[in-house]
Amino acid sequence: MPKTIQLAHSPDADDIFMYYAIKFGWVDTKGLSFENIGLDIETLNVEALKGTYDVSAISFGMYPLIKEEYALLRTAVSFGEGYGPKLIKRKGEKLKRRFKAALSGRYTTNAMLFRIYYPDARPVYMDFLEIEQAVIDGEVDAGVLIHESILDFDKSLEVHKEIWDIWVELAGEGLPLPLGGMALRRSLPLNRAIDIENILIDGVKNANDRKEELCTKLESDNLVRISDAMLKKYLAMYASDESIELSERQLKALDRLYQIGFEYGMWECPITTEDYLIPREYSEMRAR
Repeated sequence: MPKTIQLAHSPDADDIFMYYAIKFGWVDTKGLSFENIGLDIETLNVEALKGTYDVSAISFGMYPLIKEEYALLRTAVSFGEGYGPKLIKRKGEKLKRRFKAALSGRYTTNAMLFRIYYPDARPVYMDFLEIEQAVIDGEVDAGVLIHESILDFDKSLEVHKEIWDIWVELAGEGLPLPLGGMALRRSLPLNRAIDIENILIDGVKNANDRKEELCTKLESDNLVRISDAMLKKYLAMYASDESIELSERQLKALDRLYQIGFEYGMWECPITTEDYLIPREYSEMRAR
């Protein structure tokens, strides 16, 4: 009987896209069985702090908090490049220094950057699907939209600040904005961990290679919240060839993110991302 691996991911379109090539049987799973678990990203962050799932999507901004229990995977990564979450407010309104802002979760990357940039703001944490309406209704002064919400929001709202612009101001030019990735429980045997990472890499690659076919299937099975041109636009942003495997440039961006977090007292020491990836040399040694 195959070993079942819990694979927890968010229900937004890019996560669904990157993982469902495995669920649809398009990837050799090397005798492993994957149980897909769909939860919103902040719930996944909190569960990662508890060590709940074998493999889980997480916000990059919280990884240093779980680095001893989870290895960071090289695949299924989401970065912004000139775009990302948006801080929105009602049109024509000015935000005061201590404005009240709805964020999608304490441990999300956008919340990390928001709190650094707006230290006097008053964050309120809620489900990301409720943020737009909370701003419209005046429950909060502003809110950070994430996932598909950034593509289409109410015409009574306007963008006050792009999280991308905050990132550039903090990190400097030339690096993509790290948003989310995958983490794997360190208690798994190393050879199995390597297999899982390779399976996920193949899954993301297959998804990109068969994008049209997969998008059609996801839409027909009602597995995504958006469709047609908007789905393709969103996937071009967050689920592309850049998502298959961490590049040197993406690694530099993560190192910069973790340096910034250290400088602002969010964890005790800076970390070098490469030190927390699964050691591939183990497979090479076994093959000799």
